[in-house]
Amino acid sequence: MKNGIKYVAALILLVTLGSCSSNQSLQEYYVDSNENENFLSFDIPTSILNIATANLSPEEKKAVESIKKVNVLAFNKTTDNVASYKVEKTKVNAILGDKKYTQLMKINSKMAKGVVKFTGTEDAIDEVIVYGYKDDKGFALIRVVGDNMNPAYLGKFISAMEKSDIDEGALKDLGNLLNK
Repeated sequence: MKNGIKYVAALILLVTLGSCSSNQSLQEYYVDSNENENFLSFDIPTSILNIATANLSPEEKKAVESIKKVNVLAFNKTTDNVASYKVEKTKVNAILGDKKYTQLMKINSKMAKGVVKFTGTEDAIDEVIVYGYKDDKGFALIRVVGDNMNPAYLGKFISAMEKSDIDEGALKDLGNLLNK
């Protein structure tokens, strides 16, 4: 009887330890990077985009309502932090290599290289991750967090933004920080 209890306890311990992941999550990476002076980090609530819903189609309204916030994390590469850039880029590639992220597309342009990935299901996306880098400038991670976003909503969201009166003053300061 005592051996049976020991085996059950050992099995529970193994299952518990096995279910713990030693891999860093993207959310943990964002939090940890806030302490690092090489990073610029900020959240953009959808309210700052000042999207007027009165002139939107029902699909565009649904798209806007499905998006909660946008998280931005950018690493500004300089001649002084080349080694740190390589380490951080390796960490991001490892995190985004996790099977829980499904790739939507690759980015390969003159401006940057990268990927667009998502978590959730194709019909109910929980988060979209845009990772772009240019080895002479740095990289950026953008998380679009929402509730049951539909891929078709992303196009509708962009269309809604084009119709909106975006508070350029609020976003101008953010752009200035990224262009340093």
